[in-house]
Amino acid sequence: LPQELSRVHHTFHVSNLKKCYSDEPLGMPLEGVHIDDTLQFVEEPVEIIEREIKLFKRSWIPLVKVHCNSRRSPEFTWEGEDSFNKKYLHLFTNRMSSSTTRS
Repeated sequence: LPQELSRVHHTFHVSNLKKCYSDEPLGMPLEGVHIDDTLQFVEEPVEIIEREIKLFKRSWIPLVKVHCNSRRSPEFTWEGEDSFNKKYLHLFTNRMSSSTTRS
């Protein structure tokens, strides 16, 4: 394994295997793959697609639909706007500037 993946154990259990029904090649180039301290893929958000406010129990929660740069497939996820805004403020400023130029 490359040095950046030295913490990944090279042995796995057969119980972790699952049948694959994909036609795409499963190989993924290691260039550009980033792994965090918990050995999870780091996928950076690219843009905010949509905003929505949902009612959960008795609270209104602002959500944003985010497009991530996943290497596996195009990925869209709903994230809490408050926590997402703290981490990725630049996506909100880009969205605000593009919405003001359209008006």
